[in-house]
Amino acid sequence: MPDDRMNPRSVWVLVCEDDDELGERVAAGLRAAGFIVDLTRNLADAGRNCGTRRYDCLIVDRGLPDGDGLDLIRRQRESGLHMPALVITARDSPADRTEGYASGADDYLTKPFSLGELAGRVRALCARHLRPPAQVLTIGDLVVDRLRRRVQRNGVLLIMTAREFCALELLAARAGTQVSYAELAEYCTETTTVATIEDVVHRLDRKLGEPQLIYATGAGYLLHM
Repeated sequence: MPDDRMNPRSVWVLVCEDDDELGERVAAGLRAAGFIVDLTRNLADAGRNCGTRRYDCLIVDRGLPDGDGLDLIRRQRESGLHMPALVITARDSPADRTEGYASGADDYLTKPFSLGELAGRVRALCARHLRPPAQVLTIGDLVVDRLRRRVQRNGVLLIMTAREFCALELLAARAGTQVSYAELAEYCTETTTVATIEDVVHRLDRKLGEPQLIYATGAGYLLHM
């Protein structure tokens, strides 16, 4: 039976944008694409909404009247909520992007942007978050067989410890999005400290070889081909 959550008409999105015209256009565009949308214009209102409703995706601006939209993402991550978060902003420097990912953002879209692209990114983020993971994960030349607990890179079988496989399994299942230290610690229940996670991922990265697949984001790691 199909999962109704994969239908964008059942996906609830919170938009936090202080520009009245842009906020209304974004909300209208997402509603036209089939999403249910709540529009807020500051962190205080957005925080209150998040406290009373479980959203499937957050879309936040950075330059808000009462602070940086990244603060909302940080608070949600610290409270244990891992819904996808997309930043829309005019700040487009590499340092700004790095800060966004380090704060827990899953995607970063700079202004100006098309409403079609925004809706497509939201749909893709939610689909990756809600879709049951496949038994065999393939990212480029990397193959992770979750059932047999086997890993191959470019056809070569790689020997993994239980912790290394656990970390790789989560990173591969979430390929293209940041996985935080907290998420890795929760998924790999015996790996509870940042130092231990860093050690496990460092050893995993060496075993995977070149070209590099795993990148540190400051708040976790990202697996990307």
